[in-house]
Amino acid sequence: GVLGSGDFARSLAVRLVRSGFRVVVGSRNPKRKASLFPAAAEVTFQAEAAKKADVIFVAIFREHYSTLCDLADVLVGKILVDVSNNTEINHHKESNAEYLASLFPACTVVKAFNVVSAWTLQSGAKDGNKQVLICSNNQEAKRTIAEIAQVMGFTPVDMGCMSSACEIENIPLRLLPAWKIPTFLALGLFLCFFTYNLIRQVIHPYIREQKNKLYKIPIEVVNTTLPCVSYVMLSLVYLPGVLAACSQLYYGTKYRRFPDWLDQWLQHRKQIGLLSFFCAALHAVYSLCLPMRRSHRYLLIETAVKQAMEKKMTVWVEEEVWRMEIYISVGIIALGLLSLLAITSLPSIANSLNWREFSFIQ
Repeated sequence: GVLGSGDFARSLAVRLVRSGFRVVVGSRNPKRKASLFPAAAEVTFQAEAAKKADVIFVAIFREHYSTLCDLADVLVGKILVDVSNNTEINHHKESNAEYLASLFPACTVVKAFNVVSAWTLQSGAKDGNKQVLICSNNQEAKRTIAEIAQVMGFTPVDMGCMSSACEIENIPLRLLPAWKIPTFLALGLFLCFFTYNLIRQVIHPYIREQKNKLYKIPIEVVNTTLPCVSYVMLSLVYLPGVLAACSQLYYGTKYRRFPDWLDQWLQHRKQIGLLSFFCAALHAVYSLCLPMRRSHRYLLIETAVKQAMEKKMTVWVEEEVWRMEIYISVGIIALGLLSLLAITSLPSIANSLNWREFSFIQ
């Protein structure tokens, strides 16, 4: 059963029908809403739907839970699946699932499917996160919902008892929580190196020689800054591991808890490494674009004119040629190795490697 006629309720009904379940939808206006649901789903009044179904997905907002109190007698002994989310993190003192359980003590409430979008339900699990987080105080009810999720093509994850519902409801509202500190770190490093390179390449020549080199800011200054940020970020990936090892050697045990700052640092290593790779990749793209600039062409023409006026037949400098060739070659190899580290940090790749293989690549 599905109580509700919104977008998520419609998508849920579509997926359940495609998975072979017999679905009955409860709506306050069944005649008007029937055309929105698949033909195989029965659309009727909420009380009728509650009578016919043993497992009922409550796809309505928390503010409307009280409207279901008239169905309390019909819902006795049923499994209610709360799929709701909030608009803010920890918006209420108790989770939506716990609030629903307090309204219907004779029912078994399960929190599930709230981290799955309506688009994923309609398009297939392969187009979104396949995990369905489930929590409840009743093991048998969790097992039932887990079986339904598996038939629908999702991977059920048992998150424990109902006290975990608040954490599960906060998950869709978080915006890249693990990336916040690494991103600010990368931006801070970029700002520092950019300022230094700006003074060195633009401001200093202007003050000393009255040369206007502002044109270097968008490409050259940025391109000089990116590798600096990249290798500092890469060093910050492996430095906490060294500090952790020193701490264990100093205290003579590996069971002593690390300080909070070191513990947080260790947990953010993957994000710091991926940002290092991102800066290195941008540096490679910027470097390829250097000869395409109009200013570069003007400088080439100016140099050629000067050489023609000085009647120089050749300007080949063997040392500079070899230095540039080796510089570019080593840079390509370094970016390739960094790409290998970035790829192996992806969960799908890392999960296919054992610990010895992962350590070897590192």
